[in-house]
Amino acid sequence: MNIKEELSSKRLILRPLREDDFAAVHSWSSIPDNVRFMDWGPNREENTREFIRSAKPGYDFAVTLKSTGQVIGSCGIYPKQKETAEVGWILHRDYWQQAFGSELARALVDYGFRDLKLHRITSTCDAANYGSYRVMEHAGMRREAVQLLARWNRVDEKWADQY
Repeated sequence: MNIKEELSSKRLILRPLREDDFAAVHSWSSIPDNVRFMDWGPNREENTREFIRSAKPGYDFAVTLKSTGQVIGSCGIYPKQKETAEVGWILHRDYWQQAFGSELARALVDYGFRDLKLHRITSTCDAANYGSYRVMEHAGMRREAVQLLARWNRVDEKWADQY
């Protein structure tokens, strides 16, 4: 296993989260529409600070633009059981529909298989979150099941299906 603290792709650098990322992280984690399909948020300042403080190098990353260094999101690869992990991501809504999600997800999946020597990598999303599902497909993942009423949607206050 080769744990890396920084990953890169064509337009992005995935690097450890730092305390000075607070303003950028809070800018997307505190917007209700931006976290609509997440199982957390919208964040208060203390939630965002704790998220950054608890980030694990090599597993949790700030998503930055290679051209400017601007933090536009965060992502991670989270070990589950023997040789398996789950990947997840969030981008500020200003960067949706520009293929940044697909690019970072592909980098995470490649890192997981190549460097962490994982056997299986999964991800889940609310079935209504079509953008996130497309990111998974672009990263080489495929839908194996629809889990009926498996996730609580905080915004709609009802149970929702997930992929």
